[in-house]
Amino acid sequence: MEIYGTLGPACGDGDTLEQMFRLGMTGMRLNLSHVALADAADQIGTLRQAAARAGTAPKLLIDMQGPELRVGALAAPMDLAEGGAVLLGPGGIPVPELVLPCLLPGQQALLDDGKLLLQVEERLDSGARARVLRGGVLRSRKSIALPGAHIRPPAMTAADRENIRQAAALGVTGVMQPFVRDRADLDTVRAALEEAGCGHVRLLAKIENLAGVEKLPELLEAADEIVIARGDLGNAVPLWELPALQKRIAAVCRDAGKPFMVVTQMLSSMERSPVPTRAEVSDVFNAVLDGAASVMVTGETAAGRYPAEVIRYLANTVREAERYLGR
Repeated sequence: MEIYGTLGPACGDGDTLEQMFRLGMTGMRLNLSHVALADAADQIGTLRQAAARAGTAPKLLIDMQGPELRVGALAAPMDLAEGGAVLLGPGGIPVPELVLPCLLPGQQALLDDGKLLLQVEERLDSGARARVLRGGVLRSRKSIALPGAHIRPPAMTAADRENIRQAAALGVTGVMQPFVRDRADLDTVRAALEEAGCGHVRLLAKIENLAGVEKLPELLEAADEIVIARGDLGNAVPLWELPALQKRIAAVCRDAGKPFMVVTQMLSSMERSPVPTRAEVSDVFNAVLDGAASVMVTGETAAGRYPAEVIRYLANTVREAERYLGR
């Protein structure tokens, strides 16, 4: 079973990475929403050297920008106080151009994987004024989603295409396509991989919206692996419906013999704590019992305080689940 961490400042040094590989990590994800692949060449070199010292050949997944919508660059983090007013657009929170026509009174906006919630109160000439319903700190380049709005950005950005052109030279083994809506999205990425001489690179379809859930049968044919990405998928449905949705996706993948990965908040408390919650350990264990081919942590290793301990708990829990299954 594959066990992935996410590369970031908390685990970027060679010693930490080596320890993580020795504890059972088999690969790393690089989030390209915040960095170009070519600019991460030194980090990837450090990653490979650390893996070699640990006696393993690491997998490297790149997580594309894709059609996900994000706020723009902020001069400094914004503290959005609950009940306060905020501007969306010029002079406030910078948002993508194609979002602006959808900012109508009553429209809600989820920021940073749903951690923050706004509701539009007034349409302005160049944006909108919104009320903060769920506050917090907003940082640059965090996700923005408008539930119910019909927005269809291109499957790939110009940056995505450039990153794919660099993929073979930097040893990328898998491409994660976010917010897959239908087979056309995957066919677009597959064509770009072939054109770049990366036909051997695996294509992973991230299921993060209800369109992807609905089109899952056709995605099984075009993807090498399905990713149950519970962050934004949990914004698409009430949270109490998410577990059943995860189970249904897993069952479809099992029946089709298609590998799948479970991600998001698997050991989230370990961003601050050296020990996970019992619920988190059970979540990882049950993902293995459901048939997952791989599991992955994100902020826990990229920005958390205890990246190596995260992998220790993740790998040991996976092994215990496999023993329970008699593997």
